[in-house]
Amino acid sequence: MASSQPGVVEPADGITALDESLLSLEKLDRTSPELWPEQIPGVSEFMSLHPSAPNASPQPWTKGLDSDDINLLHQFGSLTASGLIAEVKKLHDVAYQLGLEEAKEMTRGKYLNILTKRRR
Repeated sequence: MASSQPGVVEPADGITALDESLLSLEKLDRTSPELWPEQIPGVSEFMSLHPSAPNASPQPWTKGLDSDDINLLHQFGSLTASGLIAEVKKLHDVAYQLGLEEAKEMTRGKYLNILTKRRR
């Protein structure tokens, strides 16, 4: 059948060739556990044996951090995206100022000759 648009042919029942190619007649039987096995066998039994909370034991990344550091991490975690960007900009500015101060001190040390190696 001819359509209102030139160069496009539509079938009489209204289903286009693209719709027909995307149609799937496959039927999935989800009743058998063999068709949908566990991703990692034994995980459900392991989790039922250990009902501990995930925050109960200290995480390995917290080694060497005191409570102030962990509180700061929680504060950063509760920030919005714009708040976190603002904090990163503040840290960038502080790092830049620290770099300027370090450059001044290195120049000062160079002029005072305290950075030269001593000869024995």
